[in-house]
Amino acid sequence: GVFAHLEMLEVQAHEAAVKQEEMERQAEKLARLKARVQELRLQRNELRAKVDLQQNQQLGKGGIVSHPAQFTSEAILERKIKSIKAMLQLFYLTGISGKLTKWGVCFCISTAYEGTYLDLYYLDLVIKSEVQIRCHSIPIFIPLEQLAKKYLQTDIRRFLSVLSDHLNAYVRRRYQADQLQEHFSDQIEGTLQRNSLCNLLVFTYNVSHKGKTFPFNARLLYGDLCCSLPTEVIVSCT
Repeated sequence: GVFAHLEMLEVQAHEAAVKQEEMERQAEKLARLKARVQELRLQRNELRAKVDLQQNQQLGKGGIVSHPAQFTSEAILERKIKSIKAMLQLFYLTGISGKLTKWGVCFCISTAYEGTYLDLYYLDLVIKSEVQIRCHSIPIFIPLEQLAKKYLQTDIRRFLSVLSDHLNAYVRRRYQADQLQEHFSDQIEGTLQRNSLCNLLVFTYNVSHKGKTFPFNARLLYGDLCCSLPTEVIVSCT
């Protein structure tokens, strides 16, 4: 009957959610591993540059290198260039790209869901004794100020990573709500209700059984703002 159909829907929804969550975990794990590889390569290049610099300085003292000061400047400049390139590549693997500006650096955070690219968000930072946010396109309901107070001055990588998690989770929730409204409009009664952050969805859908139609009310709550799957679901039948 109706309850059996509801149980079947719940089982299917649970299996789909578990599968999707596992896919997201695998994708995040792969991104972290790639980022770790780039970070280790960056450290390796820096160590090689330091060793080469030290060796050539020692050779210069022995009279073999004719211009040790010039070589030292070139080595330092080359090491800085390698570090910047590796840093940008590291951010790119996690969906974050950046470019230097006359004030500091401008980052671009890209968001996606299941291979579909969604929105781009920009964050322009001023690099001084204290890092400052010059301008940005982050939605007002994303806790940018709180994240900046917690991470910006001490760990920019962590700040960008957590901010990217918030943005990706938000656009994924919004995208899923749009897809639900678009592809199941014949079963959903009225308009799907959501708040600006899309962490609360409320809608009514109809289930037909033996010529009768039963309206169900669904309420989806996303308690974790860095997650694209609901943490609480309430379904009731009037």
